Order: sequence, then C-alpha cells, then structure tokens
Amino acid sequence: MNPFNVYNLFNVTPVSAHGCTIKDDKGQEFLDMYAGNAVMNIGHSHPKYIQAVTDQLQQLTYCSNMVKNPLQDQLALRLGKMTGYDDYSLFLCNSGAEAVENALKLASFHTGRQRVIAFKRGYHGRTSGAGAVTDNPSISSLFNRVHKVIFLDINDTATLKKELETQKVAAVIIEPIQGTGGVHTPQPEFMQTLELVCRQTETMLIMDEIQTGFGRTGKFFAHQWLNIHPDLICIGKPMANGLPCAGVMIAPHFEAVKGRLGTTLAGNYVTMAAALSVLDVLEKDNLMANAKAMGDFLKEHIPASPRIKEVRGKGLMIGIEFRELVAPIRQKLLYDKHIITGSAGMNVIRLLPPLCITQQECYTFINALKAVL
Repeated sequence: MNPFNVYNLFNVTPVSAHGCTIKDDKGQEFLDMYAGNAVMNIGHSHPKYIQAVTDQLQQLTYCSNMVKNPLQDQLALRLGKMTGYDDYSLFLCNSGAEAVENALKLASFHTGRQRVIAFKRGYHGRTSGAGAVTDNPSISSLFNRVHKVIFLDINDTATLKKELETQKVAAVIIEPIQGTGGVHTPQPEFMQTLELVCRQTETMLIMDEIQTGFGRTGKFFAHQWLNIHPDLICIGKPMANGLPCAGVMIAPHFEAVKGRLGTTLAGNYVTMAAALSVLDVLEKDNLMANAKAMGDFLKEHIPASPRIKEVRGKGLMIGIEFRELVAPIRQKLLYDKHIITGSAGMNVIRLLPPLCITQQECYTFINALKAVL
C-alpha cells in the first residue's frame, strides 16, 4: 500500500528542526517562512513545548471524555483570559475543518435556520460543511453541495444587508484575513457593518481564526484589530504547535445540550499539555509583539520590482502578489536559496513564518528574494 497521492511534494525530506530552521536528510538547512501553513507559531522544537509534551507522555496520554480532564479546564481558562473572552465556552476538536463543522451546526441549532452566507475566495476546510462554505468547486463534491450556502463578494455591504434582512440566514462565516484566497483583508467598515446587521437580524457571526489566530497578526485574534465580537470563533492550526488540536469558542447565549456535540480523541492529555505550553511561550516570549514588528519589517523591505504587483497582509501573514506565476520563483527560493515559502493561488507567495523569527532571518529571506528576482 502507498499513501493516497493527493499532494504536490517538493523533493525535501526534513529530519529535524529548531526555531525557524529545518534540516533535511542530507544535512541541508532551510529557513522556514511557512511554518507548516501557520501551524508552528512558537517555532520548531521549543524546549518548553518539548518538556511539556514529554512530561505528559510519561504520565497519561488518553482517557475518554467520560471522565474529568483538568487540563481542558486549564486551557479554557487560560484562553479566556488571554483573549478577553472569559465568558465564552470552549468545545475541543481535532482540526480546523471540524471546528467549522461544529460552529455551523451550533448556529443552525441556535437559530432554527439553515442558510449560511460565506464569501468568494474564502477557505474553511475540506469536510462536508466546511467544503460547502469554501468557494472552490474543485474540492466540493455533489455531496457537499446539498448545503444551502450563498457566496457573496467581500465588502458588498448592500447585498449582505439584503440577504440578512430576510432573517432566514443561520450564520455568516468569514476569515478576518483570507489566507488561501490570497491574503485579502475585508474593509474595516464592512466588518463592523457585518457585526451590526448580524446582531439586528439574530444571525450568528462565525469568525474563522484558524490561520490568523494565536498571535499571527500581532494580536491574539485578527478580528480584535477591529474591536468586533463574533458569536463563534473557530481556532485550530497553531493551537498545539503541530499536534492535532482545534476548537470553537462559543458565546454565552448558546445552550450546551448533552450529546449534541462530541469527539473521541480531542482534548486528550498530550494535546492539552502542548496547547498550554503554546500559550505560555506566546506570552513569555512576547511573540505577538514580535509578529507585528517582524511583519512590518518584512513588508517594508520586500524588494521593489516591476514583477511584484502588491504586498499585503498584517503581522506575519503576508501575501506577495506577482504579475507572473510564482511556482518557478518558489522553486528557486527552495532549491537554490534553501527557503520554504507557501502560495495562495497561482500568483501569490504566502509568508507565514514562525512568530519567533528574527530580523536577521528576515534579512536572509529578503536578500534571497532580491537575488532570485
């Protein structure tokens, strides 16, 4: 048996990593400017993270959610304090797509409605409901398309109001910065209007912070730059720095009904220890402030070139849009300069480095990009 061949793989085999550096099986070091798609926010192999996971593995790995797990309580309490959402509740799951599924389900239960508004170029996952609210026909099967989803243009306030005023929409789901869609940020006025009209029509606002959360933009959540408060917040990717961990932060007006949501493996002791250590490192290493400072530095020093159309993003979530296909540029950066980058579509290089990146490492990327261009 072989792995199901669904990924385009680069010819690199990592064997170890530390901070923002990955080493392959040939001993070559690579600068990681992608962090596994915004997963490794505190960097690779942080000693506090390694210690927390190792200690927990030596005590207890797993018991079902039929018994108490104090680490889950600790995580919920810490998340509430760090984010300012003390009065919210936390439902734990395994992946971002699963978080989206549960958020959509909660919104429908709460409102008694079925329709959902999502946005063009948005991305929320590949499972049934998450795939249905993702604007990408190539990942949406006939099975996904039975869901009642309306796709709108971001910043189209008039159409948004018209749809919400029918009072038939259960939820609006949106990314505060579109990641896979090209690192596009909705206008602040649009986001604030969205929150207001959702309140007026009793529509649940779901904020997908799976990629943007845990300090990536310089605040814990990207939507906090706008001072808005969603009803449901989906979290995931960097939550346990590489171990499967995600969740939904749920406003107090939702009723918790026994048996309505559930999971087998989520919230296990090892991932909880990992997630708690991530919060410790974010706070003690001042990584949110570093994300803001290094993100500003990178954007300021991206080389001017007629080949580059625009540089956009916030903090360490940066999109460099080119006037050409970026695949050859990314390959030169990888194989000639030993730098790992991401992409968003055919024309955008996406930078999502660990939040511990240094100014010198930023210079390494900037100089490499200059040389390649």
